[in-house]
Amino acid sequence: MSKETDFSRRKFLQLAGLGGAALCLGIFPGISKASVITEGAALAENIEMNAWIIINTSGRITLVDHRAEMGQGSYHSVPQIIAEELEVDLSQVDVIFAQGSTKYGSQITGGSSTIRTSYKNLLKLSATAREMLRQAAAKRWNVPLAECMARSGNIIHEKTSRKFHYGELVAEASKLTPPEKVDLKPRSEYKIIGKPVKRMDTHLKTNGAAVFGLDKRLPGMLFASVERNPRLRGKVASFDDSQARKIKGVKDVIKITMKVWDTDREGIAVIADNSWAALQGRKALKIVWDDSGFEHVNTPEIYKKHQELLVTEEGLTAKEQGSVNTTADGSRKKIEAVYMTPYQSHLAIEPINCIAHYQKDKIEIWGPIQAPDWIQKDVAKAFNMDAKNVTVNMTFLGGGFGRKAFTDFPNEAVAISQKINAPVQVVWSREDDATQGPFRPGVSYRGEGIIENGKLTDLKFRMVGQNINHWQSGKKGTANPSTTEGFMEPYFKTIKNIKFSDIPFETPVPVLWWRSVYASTNGFAYESFMDEIARSMGMDSLEFRRQYMDDERTRKLIDRLKQVSQWKSSGPQEGYGIAITECFKSTVGQVVKVSKRKGGGVKIDKVWAVIDCGWYVNPDIIQAQVEGSIVMALGATMHEQTFTDGKADLMNYSTYPLPRIYDIPPVEVHVMENKEDAGGVGEPGLPPFAPALANAIFDLTGKRIRTLPFDLAQI
Repeated sequence: MSKETDFSRRKFLQLAGLGGAALCLGIFPGISKASVITEGAALAENIEMNAWIIINTSGRITLVDHRAEMGQGSYHSVPQIIAEELEVDLSQVDVIFAQGSTKYGSQITGGSSTIRTSYKNLLKLSATAREMLRQAAAKRWNVPLAECMARSGNIIHEKTSRKFHYGELVAEASKLTPPEKVDLKPRSEYKIIGKPVKRMDTHLKTNGAAVFGLDKRLPGMLFASVERNPRLRGKVASFDDSQARKIKGVKDVIKITMKVWDTDREGIAVIADNSWAALQGRKALKIVWDDSGFEHVNTPEIYKKHQELLVTEEGLTAKEQGSVNTTADGSRKKIEAVYMTPYQSHLAIEPINCIAHYQKDKIEIWGPIQAPDWIQKDVAKAFNMDAKNVTVNMTFLGGGFGRKAFTDFPNEAVAISQKINAPVQVVWSREDDATQGPFRPGVSYRGEGIIENGKLTDLKFRMVGQNINHWQSGKKGTANPSTTEGFMEPYFKTIKNIKFSDIPFETPVPVLWWRSVYASTNGFAYESFMDEIARSMGMDSLEFRRQYMDDERTRKLIDRLKQVSQWKSSGPQEGYGIAITECFKSTVGQVVKVSKRKGGGVKIDKVWAVIDCGWYVNPDIIQAQVEGSIVMALGATMHEQTFTDGKADLMNYSTYPLPRIYDIPPVEVHVMENKEDAGGVGEPGLPPFAPALANAIFDLTGKRIRTLPFDLAQI
């Protein structure tokens, strides 16, 4: 065992407050599929653990969570899984965040993937720990294993009522070879999973104990605020920092470059011994920007180009079945529509921030990091350092929505720390967060459908908008792989000819994932158009979807949605709209009910949502995530980010308003019960809201909304 490995082990155990003796288990996909291995065996084979359950001699369990907690509930849901098979109360489980490392596999908290990609391994891991403790107890008592039961953190010998708490058995258990197979509980026997257990992080977030990125402090840490070029590709021509340096507390002013995908964004950083001085010094800067040599975009021009391309270009085929023919003749009726969706800023409540400490032989980062393994690899490459010498520490996140998985802000913090030779916290203002991007791309769509002999026979969609994959990989010429995201797969079984195409489109505006990614825009276009087709066929909107989604699982969801919403049971002064979308292995259907507002406009009376996410952990967290998704979706129907002369226009909540409490209608969420594999929860609730609302408005008023955002008061 090398000194480095031994030191790493001791340092980790001290961090976890575990002392020397403990039972540590990890999952190792690299060894064999979902192999379980003890810490001792991992050290002997020079393998780093990639998921930890640690039980110390006091009987407490520590879970090392390799994913971020940004409000979605993984800090609670993962321990809830562990506690079930390990037969302990949640109060016996402590959680610490893992550092960024490729040894964990993917650490990205995105794509609603934390539970759906890991729950089977977590169940196996905790059940394995339980069985090893049972084996240790049976061996000590010299009794058959079948007589040893795990309950509430103890192993009990039923015949004699003897018992050991887990901590008394960890020394013997850690020397055992983990069983290759363990029996998992049937869902009918769950005591914790599937129950609305109160979240473990609630008290931390209400009593101030939770450490968010903005809360973190280091000895000798300085603070930086950066005035960045408001146009992505612009440069610094010159700057005058004489007045900034007069601000009390300002230590230095430096030019800095931040990597945004493969483009450099330049700015001037003011370094100070407190954040207020850094901000005031920044305001005192005088900068001349060089914005020559690239396009300065305007929002109307972007969408004008979209419309031109939707007429003149067929695009790259993303998915196709049959032979689509959208030509109308005497027996073939054609339905056609164009939809437009806007750019959006992320604007999480906690603005972007990051602490970095660059040293000659190592780099350490702290902050609201949504993808610590990505950050580790990116920083290592950018600063020519071995990834093993780059440590990325996660804090709690005050919202992320994809933005805090990006690499730009940690890269910038490290660059500043390198130049000033000290740890530094870089804090973005709200205006920085709103206007610097990257943004959700604005996307436009053209839908064409053919109805022949009372049936939908041909369906064609073309989308035009910036492709995030092109920014991410730098490789162009391929269709956006998310072109069909949000579109219900069962439609492919009942509609003979379908084609989806992606028309390449580029601007200098930086784009990035936004909650539910392309499903957030696709869903509006696709489910609005399907509603238009249903209406043109004279069909009820819900029954149309039931007929054209000939899939038992989806039909059960539709039937549940019809039941809970009492679909179309009210009078003519109310409108009902439905939409059903699918993303990240979950399906969500929503019904929105609207009515006319006194004095004009339309108000939302209620939203019903039914989610089929398969195997699930906590119904309260699911309800909160679907409700939150609906609120965010409502915001995205009310506002947009726009650009004038290459710069983002809307800078703060005053002009880019979040929905207020009085804007939020009653929301009723229902979770389907079945034995299917787990799907995502944090994002799938967002895409169906906007089309369901637009379809409800049409049902009430006869006005078809095809462009987002829109104002309910003006309908």
